Amino acid sequence: MARNRLGSTVTPQSSQPRFSSLRAIFAFIGLTFTWSWGLGFVSSNTSRDLPTLSIAARILAGFGPSLAGVVVAAFTLGMVGGREWLTRCLNGRVGWRWTLVAFVTPLILMVSAIWLKIALGGVRPNFLSADKIPLAILNFGLVLLVGGPVGEEFGWRGYLTPALTARMNWRAASLLIGLVWGAWHLPLFFSSGTLQAGMAIPTFLLNILAGSVLFGWLFQRTRPSVVPCLVLHTSLNAWSGILAIIPTKTIWLPYVLVTGLLILVAIGLLLLPDQRAD
Repeated sequence: MARNRLGSTVTPQSSQPRFSSLRAIFAFIGLTFTWSWGLGFVSSNTSRDLPTLSIAARILAGFGPSLAGVVVAAFTLGMVGGREWLTRCLNGRVGWRWTLVAFVTPLILMVSAIWLKIALGGVRPNFLSADKIPLAILNFGLVLLVGGPVGEEFGWRGYLTPALTARMNWRAASLLIGLVWGAWHLPLFFSSGTLQAGMAIPTFLLNILAGSVLFGWLFQRTRPSVVPCLVLHTSLNAWSGILAIIPTKTIWLPYVLVTGLLILVAIGLLLLPDQRAD
């Protein structure tokens, strides 16, 4: 048994041999890719004749990581242990400062990228008009539920991060997760109607790899809760739409600048000394 930073006593999932076994890790990856890529294939091949089915399949495909995390946690820890794992993932008592860091960091990076673009002679992007701000605020909730965070974070951070950090340090685990996370997105570049369809694959993969370091650093300071990572993921995806960061074939500089800043942040985090154990 160990004490977390909130003072409560928990049993780390990584102390369970089956939870962090190579078999469980590969089962998680296999389930994640099979679910998401399989439903992605269904979505791509029904978009013309069955558009409603296509949309539903695409939304469900995004839940592959979290569903795989729940299944593997339940299988390796048992139903009771799996419920306890999920409860710990949803623990919101992580302190408001970490939640604020998770929400504000993407905003700082994106505003800095916009400022750099203007300083380099670029045109100021067209932001949302005042009458659309309430809709943008509501969009944060929509992004949280179906825009990636809930569908992914219980897998990448809830399961895979503690499973890998039982075998290696958080830096190596974050980089490895970044590679898997990036590969998981690859079919989206070849599907019409996706955000990735207008992006350059190398830039996106660098963005994901650097972002994984930021997520891994945050999770190490708030574990076993996934809540701050849910906030960070929501903030990244929502602000990128509001601030016109998402690239197109003709407008790509803001995204490249954000990626560059994120890489610098990731390098800084990788070089930071580890916190002393409580």
